[in-house]
Amino acid sequence: MVRVLFLGGLGRSGTTLMERLLGQLPGVCPLGEVVHLWQRDLRHDERCGCGDRFSECGFWQKVGVEAFGGWENIDPDRLSTLAASTERTRHIPRLAFGPKPKGLAEYSGYYSKVYRAAAAVSGAQVVVDSSKHSALAYCLRHIEDIDLRVIHVVRDSRGVAYSWTKKVPRPESDTDEQMTRYTPARSALLWNGHNASFSLLGRLGVKVRRVRYEELLTDPKATLRSLARFAGLEESATELSFLRAEGEGYVADLGPGHSAAGNPMRFTIGSVPLRRDEAWRRSLPVRQRRIVGALTAPLLASYGYPLAGRTA
Repeated sequence: MVRVLFLGGLGRSGTTLMERLLGQLPGVCPLGEVVHLWQRDLRHDERCGCGDRFSECGFWQKVGVEAFGGWENIDPDRLSTLAASTERTRHIPRLAFGPKPKGLAEYSGYYSKVYRAAAAVSGAQVVVDSSKHSALAYCLRHIEDIDLRVIHVVRDSRGVAYSWTKKVPRPESDTDEQMTRYTPARSALLWNGHNASFSLLGRLGVKVRRVRYEELLTDPKATLRSLARFAGLEESATELSFLRAEGEGYVADLGPGHSAAGNPMRFTIGSVPLRRDEAWRRSLPVRQRRIVGALTAPLLASYGYPLAGRTA
């Protein structure tokens, strides 16, 4: 049985940084956002986190052979059809309480094969999927041959809302394509929905550990040691030699990885300062900040975020 760490939450909450840090631990194989593998990689042959095209990445080609006898045996159109009928937010009530959507077993089976193949190819104890989608996590809970553990990554909703307004290019694309953008009100509603879904997932018996982005940046060593224990890694995995104190914070020395899709940070190699991104405090208009705060106030309070003043 392969152990899977699923990083969940709304995008722009720090999941890519979390994955990159976890990926430096011995025995951990980060896979990126596997949910996008079928279209962005198989169909469009975008670049892996290592810099190579998916079709030229030795790691992913070995995974394809191990899992399916080669990626040519996978039909991306079939995956799109299955995703539409199973892995959507509107299907979460059925995924949680039944009856299960038709095609769930087939759709989830593709992920199971990828996880098991990646563990076999890498020799890792744990594989990390940073897909984030709450509906996918609900699909994965029905797979019997994986040990699913979810890290629910939360960030202050106002910081998330501001991040979704920014123009961020997708460097893996051959065009001038940019990442999706949302209005602050739209991102606030998505923030509520995704985070509430992960809270419910924990009550359904899935192992869920909530981590705040701000805590990760304040004390990355303590956070990663706690998550290594949650993942069931050996004690030697918590040496954390890739993290070093510098000034009032930390710097992480990141090596290359094979993230199939995700935030552009997956291409970053070398020394990365770990600092809170709180540009929203000066750049998100006050009116928009208040709207987001009002829409997300109940969950903000439950996660320990003050509605005014500095983030804890």
